[in-house]
Amino acid sequence: MSQSATVSATGGRGPLQEVAGLFLKLGFIAFGGPAAHIAMMRDEVVRRREWVTDQQFLDLLGASNLIPGPTSTELAIYLGYTRAGPWGLVLAGAFFILPAMLMVLALAWAYVRYGATPQGTWLLYGIKPVIIAIVVQAIWGLAPAALKNLGLAVAAAAVVIMYFVGVSTVALLFGVGILVMLFENVRRRRPRRAVPAPALIPPPGWAAPGLAQAGAAAAAPIALGTLFLTFLKIGAVVYGSGYVLLAFLRQEFVERLRWLTDRQLIDAVIVGQFTPGPVFTTATFIGYLVGRVPGALLATLAIFLPSFIFVALAYPIVPRLRRSSWTSAFLDGVNAAALGVMAAVTWQLGHTAIIDAPTLALAVASGIALLAFKANSAWLIAAGAVVGIASHGFVR
Repeated sequence: MSQSATVSATGGRGPLQEVAGLFLKLGFIAFGGPAAHIAMMRDEVVRRREWVTDQQFLDLLGASNLIPGPTSTELAIYLGYTRAGPWGLVLAGAFFILPAMLMVLALAWAYVRYGATPQGTWLLYGIKPVIIAIVVQAIWGLAPAALKNLGLAVAAAAVVIMYFVGVSTVALLFGVGILVMLFENVRRRRPRRAVPAPALIPPPGWAAPGLAQAGAAAAAPIALGTLFLTFLKIGAVVYGSGYVLLAFLRQEFVERLRWLTDRQLIDAVIVGQFTPGPVFTTATFIGYLVGRVPGALLATLAIFLPSFIFVALAYPIVPRLRRSSWTSAFLDGVNAAALGVMAAVTWQLGHTAIIDAPTLALAVASGIALLAFKANSAWLIAAGAVVGIASHGFVR
């Protein structure tokens, strides 16, 4: 890249100012989920600003998929690091997250104050079925890439079953990833020997009792330290899209801690979807529900902190990570398991969102719009809100 091109692209500003300005802007306008975020970033840093080439951009995107955490946020962090070094890493991630965090914080305040009113209830009544359709569309779109062969499809189906009998989500993701990694690499080295498919039945002691019915929120006392460590753990182990986050949130905050109900969880996801930026700012909403402003800030810091650390550690070894057959096979297994977990969670949350014929019709119509017409999910959520408010008017 020429010096003149760089100066033109930056408008005379230094790299740190440029990184901060770009990702603050993207933080305000990046609606539509990770795929839309990635497309916007490419337009800005490859086509318009020429920070990196297409090949370099793809290398960083591939590295973002190799580590836990929100892919588009980690891509932003990688790009900031590439452009302006360690401080660029910090600024890119922080400014991409900040607008969404502030919006979610404001919505969480409004939810606590007004969410139980009839107006708030009917607004959510129309949005929830749309969210279920968006998750189903995500599963449908990811399936061809995640279920590349019969073995991976069987693994995903087995994960659905094991999730419903109470096996830990972390154990499912890492367990299946390791099994597939071992199986695929053994098969490559011994192509003529029949190798049985890896057994996906968990060893004794893995299965927990059946899923308990969610109780009222705040059934246990809230500890900010527990909140921080729980979100830190989630941020350190969640692979794949933000939708996989649902499984971890439900297992931790609905089943284990009993701080939230299923309804509150899906409301938190709705807010994360409706606002721009990473879906992981759902943590801000949950943090506010259980610990007000200190809880929101701690939850946000905790869930994103591992991404900054992983990117800083992985950046120097990106080329080797992409070429590794072991890592590739591990990710195949993780992706298949993640898809199974997503399917199971969607089934559970669907019972909360689709409660009558109108919500069923809205979910189906949204699914058709997404799959057949590639509709923008943000517009569908807005339409769902309008339908909910209109339904309230008709009922009155």
